[in-house]
Parts: sequence; C-alpha cells; structure tokens
Amino acid sequence: MTTADAHPNRYVIHLPVTAPDLPGALNLARVLARSVSFLPQIDSTGAEVSEEDNQNARHQVFCDRPTEGERRRCGKAAAHSGECK
Repeated sequence: MTTADAHPNRYVIHLPVTAPDLPGALNLARVLARSVSFLPQIDSTGAEVSEEDNQNARHQVFCDRPTEGERRRCGKAAAHSGECK
C-alpha cells in the first residue's frame, strides 16, 4: 500500500440548490447530508452552505465538535443550545 492509498485525497462536491433563505438552505443541507451519511466517503458533519456568488462566506451546517468520550463529532445543528450529541 502506498502513502497515497493510505491517505486518499479529499474533494469537495459543489451541488447548487435553490432555497428561499439561509435557514431554508441550512435545513435542506442537513436533510441531504443525513440522507447520504451511510456512505463511508461522506463527511456529513463537515457540510457548509454559502451563497452562489459569495462562496467565501460559508455557514456551518452541523456543530462538528468532538463529543466527549466518543470518537465521533456532534451532529446537531451548528450553534445549537445544550450539550453535544
């Protein structure tokens, strides 16, 4: 196994969608990310949303903080209240 095989490159797939506003876009992104999260290649907690013409201003979809004592990240909405799960 080569080093490249052990650490494959990561790519971002840009999939433009339409939404009425930022909260609607974030909600759609959560639904889409969760619907494909069974695929091992998908890092759903890393999902972000941006306006098509302003892709440098990204909004995190999920909290993504490491959960205490577990080897996974929080899948709750970004800026949620309460503890991570």
